[in-house]
Amino acid sequence: MKLKIINQLTDNQIEDLCYLYTTTWWAKERKLIDVQRMLKNTDIIVALCDPSNHQLLGFSRILTDYVYRALLLDVIIRDNYRQQGLGKILMEAIVSHPDLQEIEALILFCQSDVIPFYEKWGFFGKSDKLEIMIRP
Repeated sequence: MKLKIINQLTDNQIEDLCYLYTTTWWAKERKLIDVQRMLKNTDIIVALCDPSNHQLLGFSRILTDYVYRALLLDVIIRDNYRQQGLGKILMEAIVSHPDLQEIEALILFCQSDVIPFYEKWGFFGKSDKLEIMIRP
């Protein structure tokens, strides 16, 4: 399968992203207008598309200060393309992204069942010094 790594989404791909969100437990309620606003305020997008029809197959976004921290969010592969190595391709594109080479730490949140997947790229589990805190 041929893939193209992209850093911007077309209007059709933004609609594809909204579909991808509906397949997740954490983002299934996201609305198009909010996703458009989110994308305008995202520092880095790393996504995969099918070059023949430009359909969005994988997506991730990164918020960063480009020095100390980068937060990796919304790592998603289209449901009917999972288990085909696209997650690996997406993660390789993320960790090798030129704008992320100088940062001290790339951070992500994930469920325990996918920890082994992210460990392949040097991520490690819970720190004994830090706790995740959320203010809804």
